[in-house]
This record gives sequence, C-alpha cells and structure tokens, in this order.
Amino acid sequence: MDKKLKKFNKESIPYISAETLQSSDNVILFDTRRKDEFAVSHLNNAVWVGYKNFDIETIKTKSFDKNSEIVVYCSIGVRSEDIGERLQKAGYKNVKNLYGGIFEWKNKGFPVYDSKGNETEKVHAFNKHWGKLLTKGEKIYDTENR
Repeated sequence: MDKKLKKFNKESIPYISAETLQSSDNVILFDTRRKDEFAVSHLNNAVWVGYKNFDIETIKTKSFDKNSEIVVYCSIGVRSEDIGERLQKAGYKNVKNLYGGIFEWKNKGFPVYDSKGNETEKVHAFNKHWGKLLTKGEKIYDTENR
C-alpha cells in the first residue's frame, strides 16, 4: 500500500488512519468512488459524492460547515486525494484522506455496509491489479454495467 500511495499521491491532503477514523466522532465521510462501487459497500454514514461526476456546487448546497472534519476515501486513496484538493480549493479547511481507503479499512477488520445498510464482507475491488491490495473480505468486480 505504501508504495502505491507514494507513487500516485502527492500527499497534498493529510492522511487519517483507519484506526483514528474508527474512534472519531462527528466526521463527515465522502465516498469518492463510482456509484456501483459505493452500492457494493461503503463506510457507515458515508455520503456518495463520486469522482468523475463530482460537483463542488452540489456539495456547497448541502450546507456542510467548512470547518467540519471531512474525510474522503476511495479504494486506496488516489481518487479521494483529488477530490480532497477540490474541497480545499472550495474553502473546506479540515479535509483528510483515509490512508489506504476502503481497502485498508476492511483489511484492518472494520465493518462496511451494503446499499440496504446491512454489514457485508463484500468490497468492490476496482480491478484485478488494485484488488491485490484488498486482503480481507470478498472481492467484487465488474458491477459498473449492472
């Protein structure tokens, strides 16, 4: 995980560990993956904001306090860093990137939830290459066109 993040991220958004997030209260969670990835599983109380279709204007209309702690995540933390940068540029002051994304979260044994709010072992693994970084849970692929 370290090598991938060092290769693809600029570390422009501070990381938060899965352990620290697990014990945090009053955090706003933004899932920056595709909608089909979010539907397979996501962190409890996460708000889907997307990546390719991310719209900062939509976020602004939701009245999130610009001083609130916002944690962005994706599969491992690459897409979420991009969205975190956009949030910072829009004036959000306390944005963090979940280190290792939902993969690291699940690898640490923390729960994820399906679209009905039920705990699940399933995690969308993005593709076979990135899926190697997910070591716990059930890997799900190819849901984009379903």
